[in-house]
Amino acid sequence: MKLTRTIYLSIAVLLVNCSSPEENMEDQISAPIAEKKDSVLEMHGHIRKDPYFWMRLTDEQKRAEKPDEQTSKVISYLNAENDYKNEILKPTEVLQETLYNEIVGRIKQTDESVPYFKNGYWYYTRFEEGLDYPIYSRKKKSLDSDEEVLLNVNEMAEGFDYYSVTGLNVSPDNKILAYGVDTLSRRVYTIHFKNLETGELLQDKLINTTSGGAWANDNKTFFYTTKNEVSLLSEKIWRHTLGDSSDKLMYTEKDPSFYIGVSRMKSGKYIAIWNSSTIKTEFHLLNSDTPNGNFETFHPREDNHLYYIEHFEDKFYVRTNWNATNFRLMEVGVENTAKENWKEVISHREDALLSGIEVFKNHLVIQERSNALTQLRVINQQTKEEHYLEFDEPAYVTYSATNPEFDTELLRYGYSSLTTPRSTYDYNMNDKTRELKKQEEVVGGHNPSDYTSERFFITARDGAKVPVSVVYKNGFKKDGASPLLLYSYGSYGSSTDPWFNSSRLSLLDRGFAFAIAHIRGGQDMGRQWYEDGKMFKKINTFNDFIDCSKYLIDNKYTSSEHLYAQGGSAGGLLMGAIVNMAPELYNGVIAAVPFVDVVSTMLDESIPLTTNEFNEWGNPKNKDSYDYMLSYSPYDQVKEQGYPNLLVTTGFFDSQVQYWEPAKWVAKLRDMKTDSNYLLLDTNMEAGHGGASGRLKRNKQTALNYAFLLWLEENLN
Repeated sequence: MKLTRTIYLSIAVLLVNCSSPEENMEDQISAPIAEKKDSVLEMHGHIRKDPYFWMRLTDEQKRAEKPDEQTSKVISYLNAENDYKNEILKPTEVLQETLYNEIVGRIKQTDESVPYFKNGYWYYTRFEEGLDYPIYSRKKKSLDSDEEVLLNVNEMAEGFDYYSVTGLNVSPDNKILAYGVDTLSRRVYTIHFKNLETGELLQDKLINTTSGGAWANDNKTFFYTTKNEVSLLSEKIWRHTLGDSSDKLMYTEKDPSFYIGVSRMKSGKYIAIWNSSTIKTEFHLLNSDTPNGNFETFHPREDNHLYYIEHFEDKFYVRTNWNATNFRLMEVGVENTAKENWKEVISHREDALLSGIEVFKNHLVIQERSNALTQLRVINQQTKEEHYLEFDEPAYVTYSATNPEFDTELLRYGYSSLTTPRSTYDYNMNDKTRELKKQEEVVGGHNPSDYTSERFFITARDGAKVPVSVVYKNGFKKDGASPLLLYSYGSYGSSTDPWFNSSRLSLLDRGFAFAIAHIRGGQDMGRQWYEDGKMFKKINTFNDFIDCSKYLIDNKYTSSEHLYAQGGSAGGLLMGAIVNMAPELYNGVIAAVPFVDVVSTMLDESIPLTTNEFNEWGNPKNKDSYDYMLSYSPYDQVKEQGYPNLLVTTGFFDSQVQYWEPAKWVAKLRDMKTDSNYLLLDTNMEAGHGGASGRLKRNKQTALNYAFLLWLEENLN
């Protein structure tokens, strides 16, 4: 049986337009009931009624100093849900604090990244005890040199609820630092410039940007990207000259299905504008020595053609899916880059996705993905001899790390598994030796041999073999009575790799197992794995997760009374779909910033991400897409039935999945569900899609999530 409430909760209607939560403290234990207003949405002759459409606020309404009536009503409702959640979870407050202290206690608070060498300097990031934000630093030529602090973000963040610095970019002469700052959690940045010789900030400020950019070789010209102010899509590339406020527009993307950006290639010879949609890409190049020139198209965009380039001496390497679902590697001279001149270097493989390359003077490193595992393949540029790096754990992830230097025999790569903390290695590509530079320290100790990791394949209902990775502490009993948390994402071709997570030890050490379902929609099993989990095949994503759940139950890893599920963003859509389709399988579900109002969101082209994702989900202006999306949209498919215990999280300033999606979903669930299980909405009224910005503060949410799961499990016993 599912958990029922141990206390009687009267359901009182919350008149959010009449009173504030503070005036109804006596009703704190009552579940808020959102007001309904008639909103009729019609498309293709089909009518949808959305009684909670009124919850949508514009950015101007959210940020107004004096809220209007609708804004006050929405905020009152969200605060009432937060108060209700706090009251229901009051018995877990001590546990939350214990978990938080445990999680933070495992973090080495005075810590430092492995330095990497670039253009005469060693760069690294360090943290100090008790502080949330990084200190970006460098040393000239030798690690024994004096430290030069580039940015101390702790000092910069004082007085801000949210503060994010990213896109650090040092000029070729090492004298000027460009960096982006976001204080609103909307991923909209202002780029600042700092004179690293004097420590002074320049007057130059570039607003409404994506934070990154590219320096020309004259050390005064900087190329950057700005966003559409409504949709927040990257839209224009500009050329800025230090000290000059009249920036020149270099490129405008007219197709809203594309993201764009500009970056400096590893060789330093070219600046590249890239354009990327779900199904096609395009590049435009400018010689870094001629910043006042014009960008030239490498190869024009074509339907269903993705390609990526890297410069090497007198040619470009091109990673392309042209007649190659899992991509192949081509090369072409720098003078005539059109596709008809490309020559194959590495052919297509059905069993391995060519996911990336790293170019060095004497070596080429190929990043591959096969059987839901990552691999690194090293090729000698001169002799063409090749070999793979070898790893012996059943479920792991490896990747090329920071490798800015071109003329080196050392490959820096990362490695992790469900039991092995993140590790950074330097690998000599000539003599095949490796040196561990750093392994993430788990304060208080961590012995990987105390835990067991497994990896196996389950057979989905249509015959597909879906990988599953599992970890648990030794002594875990497969008798159907143990709790297990199943996680996945399953969209955009983003693979869910088996990383180590020290905070997860708080669950494993309390008897939980943790599992990852490598479902279709990611690229875990190659590019076709993604193609089979998008658009008109999206149902495979949900079916795979449900079938993995059933396998874990049937094979006694857990039972429906002890099975929990978690996913965020598009993974929150997954959670919304599975609780509609198979609610009986789960005792509890955590849906973080969930994308659940699929049809309405994809019909609103003013919302960030919408137009760029028509080739991911479909365009509901087309009837076939509308009908298919409607068939699984979690908000639209809520029905009168029992649901698991649910914890739903969101951020009021989220620009990726707007807060009203989870808020409306919770309101509709509460109105229609027939069970007495818990339904809780946790809204961070200060943050956006990524939650809190500090490395310590963000663990408050993890502690809350874990406390929710452990509390549900305790109430079963």
